[in-house]
Amino acid sequence: FNLQLWNNYFHLAVAFITQDSLQLENFSHAKYNKIQNKYGDMRCLVGFAIRDMWYKLGQNKICFIPGMVGPILEMTLIPEVELRKATIPIFFDMMLCEYQRTGEFRKFENEIILKLDHEVEGGRGDEHYMQLFESILLECACQYPGIQNLVESFVSLVKGLLEKLLDYRTVMNDESKDNRMSCTVNLL
Repeated sequence: FNLQLWNNYFHLAVAFITQDSLQLENFSHAKYNKIQNKYGDMRCLVGFAIRDMWYKLGQNKICFIPGMVGPILEMTLIPEVELRKATIPIFFDMMLCEYQRTGEFRKFENEIILKLDHEVEGGRGDEHYMQLFESILLECACQYPGIQNLVESFVSLVKGLLEKLLDYRTVMNDESKDNRMSCTVNLL
């Protein structure tokens, strides 16, 4: 197992998926349709490959926690529903791997909270992502009663943080200083 090789693979694949020229939702409707008809959404194909390779790592997955949390988060925040549905479960697998090794998933939790703040501030994330994140992780947790309560607490924490971050991002363009201050206090 060559850790550096796999690390390079995952980082390169995520960099490919997140490059500006592939963010189809930013294009006009006509350009979007033309690209979709000719090439399809390459982000999904590469995202599915990342997912498949992640699950083939076996016991080596732990080597990528917490280092791959940020890149995977960046990938799951792309506003493409099928990509999100396919890749958000990787987070549960990361939690499960760390839990099985240490009895908790504190490294994963700290990293995702840190990276989520950065990504939402950068304009990524939306209500739909928050709902999908919650439903997928809670559904995955149902299959593992020993970790279910921890996952539910984690999801509640992340959902609350994401709500506040999205509110903060919205009111930053608001004229009212009171609204911005109130939102800032809630976030803190």
